[in-house]
Amino acid sequence: MKTPTLIALTLALAASLAMAESAQARERQTTVTGADGKTATRHVVRARGDVQSSTTGPNGKTTSRSVDRSASGTTATLTGPNGKTATRTTTVTK
Repeated sequence: MKTPTLIALTLALAASLAMAESAQARERQTTVTGADGKTATRHVVRARGDVQSSTTGPNGKTTSRSVDRSASGTTATLTGPNGKTATRTTTVTK
């Protein structure tokens, strides 16, 4: 194998490994405490364009949001603190 080809293959492998690592899920949780001592918590997970999140307010009620993205479109589902759900779907036309 020639040296320029080996260098090109090494660079391609390094780039693909860097991209694979950045595509892993990211998770974050945040808690905020107000002056009255009540807390609100938000939890978010992001992976490959998809998002799952939930928020619990100081009253203990939780809302959630789920967004699933694919090549054919996006579906977003919201669930309110009363348990009611709303869904929106968009499609990609080629």
